[in-house]
Amino acid sequence: MLLAKHKAKIKEQINVSIPMQQDLERRNEELEELYLLEGCFPEAEKLKRDTRLLSQWNHYIQCDGSPDPSIAQEMNTFISLWKEETNETFEEVIEKSKLVLNVTHLLLIEDAPQKPDLFEDNEVDLCQFTPLGGVYHLDILELPPQCKPVKGWMIVEILKEGLQKYKYPPETTEEYDPENVFPPIDVTLEVHENVIFFEDPMVVRWDAEGKHWRTDGISNVSYNQEERLITFCLETFGPVTLIQDTHINMPYQSWELRPLDVNKVLLIVTTVFTEIQIQIKENLCMLSSIKLKDKKEYSSILEGKWMTPFSFIMALKEAGLNIFPSVHSHFYVAINTKVPLVEMKAYRQMALLSSAFAFGWSKWNLLCNSTKVVFKVKEHLTEECTKNPNWVLLMFTGDRAQTLKINEESEAFSEALKEETEFHSTLYHMVKDFASREAMEKTRSSNCQFLDAVCQMLLSTRLLSYS
Repeated sequence: MLLAKHKAKIKEQINVSIPMQQDLERRNEELEELYLLEGCFPEAEKLKRDTRLLSQWNHYIQCDGSPDPSIAQEMNTFISLWKEETNETFEEVIEKSKLVLNVTHLLLIEDAPQKPDLFEDNEVDLCQFTPLGGVYHLDILELPPQCKPVKGWMIVEILKEGLQKYKYPPETTEEYDPENVFPPIDVTLEVHENVIFFEDPMVVRWDAEGKHWRTDGISNVSYNQEERLITFCLETFGPVTLIQDTHINMPYQSWELRPLDVNKVLLIVTTVFTEIQIQIKENLCMLSSIKLKDKKEYSSILEGKWMTPFSFIMALKEAGLNIFPSVHSHFYVAINTKVPLVEMKAYRQMALLSSAFAFGWSKWNLLCNSTKVVFKVKEHLTEECTKNPNWVLLMFTGDRAQTLKINEESEAFSEALKEETEFHSTLYHMVKDFASREAMEKTRSSNCQFLDAVCQMLLSTRLLSYS
């Protein structure tokens, strides 16, 4: 009995060691081929740099007076000249404001705020919460001097400063009333139609002295979701905004990357509240659909609009559809942390295969350690492939890929190698073992900008760590 077990153990070790030996023998060859395939990413970066330079040149030769936001001297000159123009009409001010808004889109900035070590009481952490729908400026204006009839004339005092703000509550009053003659004022605001709140929004006010948002001084908040009206009581007037938990849609429940055609894929991210479908075509992204948890379709102004990945990510964040972790997100979300280098290698190689292979979430990714990722993959050349449940489970460490013996329905996790399969140094060569010739040819015909856009979207969502 013991002898039989010993023989079985030796046989198992031999069955594992033979594929590993074969993997080592062809490792250099596979890595060299992968290096050539990944040459598309530097090429895509070069094309993006050329596009930016061309855009800057076109902006320069237009000579329309708008500054280059990347050059501080031009911005300072533009602001100084605008301050000197005091006799502008209302229409001119609006046009100049539109010009400034257009200029801000040309400026590449880090959108993630710095995370301070300490917060004051009631101070809002902008790494944890995101303002949505803009800023509402609430003020009370003093009644201007009224006309007075004097000897048949109507006389009115003209204030050089224009309308004056009324401080509420006033700093001093003639008579002190302990019962507070200046109670909080009821305010009702209409929530911007282009943003979505998955829970009732929080109202915060701007502290001009501390230069941050605060939650105090606001009470009796109620939200009518159907009419998109929010009502609250405000003790002091000034700028207010609505905020939402930045990570309300994290971690994700599942995800899938599915090819639609050559240089066109569909990325589906499912969260607790919604299912977001994103199309990626060539070097552009588009919001395909949003499905809420109650199966209702939500119509967004972003649907059907093609944008570059950077602009697309910014637009989704501003609309309240944030599925893009920041450098601080791991402080606020319980995640399945993976080694960044392993993640990056996985995303790059998934992008290389995305024109002919579908990838999906696996529950076993939670059970392997930070140096390994597990996901589903299958060949996907036609629409009929969508109904094909024959997924293959792959495990990848960044340096080695293997097909797992288990499936999604297995009772326990195991790293055992599937029978009649081998270890490989890359995902590309791993799927090549079971892929058709047509599928591999399709992957080689992909456009470098498309592959870069897919990779950028995968890196931005970090599906393997945040699901």
